[in-house]
Amino acid sequence: MSDAGDFDDYLKTLGRLTSHVDPTASTPEAERIVAATGTLGELLDTDIAGLAAWVRDHPGDVPVLGLAVGLSQEKLKNVLRDRFGTTGWHGVARTQPVDLVTWLDTEFDLVRMLRTQLARTFTFADILVARAGSRVTATRAGASGRRIEDEIEAIAQDLGLDYVTRSRFTGRNGRTAPADLIIGDPETADIVVAAKGFDSTGSKLTDAVREIEEMAEVRLPKQLVLAVIDGIGWKSRQSDLRRIHQLWADRQIDGMYTLVSLDRFRDDVREFATLRRLI
Repeated sequence: MSDAGDFDDYLKTLGRLTSHVDPTASTPEAERIVAATGTLGELLDTDIAGLAAWVRDHPGDVPVLGLAVGLSQEKLKNVLRDRFGTTGWHGVARTQPVDLVTWLDTEFDLVRMLRTQLARTFTFADILVARAGSRVTATRAGASGRRIEDEIEAIAQDLGLDYVTRSRFTGRNGRTAPADLIIGDPETADIVVAAKGFDSTGSKLTDAVREIEEMAEVRLPKQLVLAVIDGIGWKSRQSDLRRIHQLWADRQIDGMYTLVSLDRFRDDVREFATLRRLI
């Protein structure tokens, strides 16, 4: 197993997990949004230059552009932190309006989305689709939250290992702890893995830290404890992420990975499984 690297280096490897939702219809939620969309409609052209001037003059209305491409305020904050190192769209709009709009266009197809939606006549069916949008988004977010679990399960399958998912394993003094992947019999587990991916913030991230701390606390010396963690939501909860990284630095867990380092995860699992004659 490799030693814990620098926390900031690990932070840079976190990526966005959630799939992008293309909202073809959206209804204003407040008079502010109505006013903002009105000024957008008055632009001579919704190109990069025009939109950059608009966000510079209306920095508080940047979330309207987020809504136009399917980003809630929370998701907008997370992707802004990931790209610009801040959640404050006011400052970015005032100081880097061209960079902001160019990035929104590159990542989320902003210009085409705005032109399409501003020129479109919406029907009653479109309104119902928009109202159902949060439910569609929640379903996709749930699926993306399982992406890491699916990836590590595929590795276990490919290596020909016996495993169970989303269960509990037995460790020191008969105590148990949760794990998203358990290789071997849960009663005598050889390798246990936590898979925690979040693009949004909230109590689930703190709960994830507690689960990994519990795994480290009950582990037997012969058990390998690994954590695969990703998603830009962690960038807004860096203190929680640091707690997990410290467990790795203190050798209370044996490895910490993101999706971009899954090849190393595969190699470490294969090496340990070979030593334990699991493969």
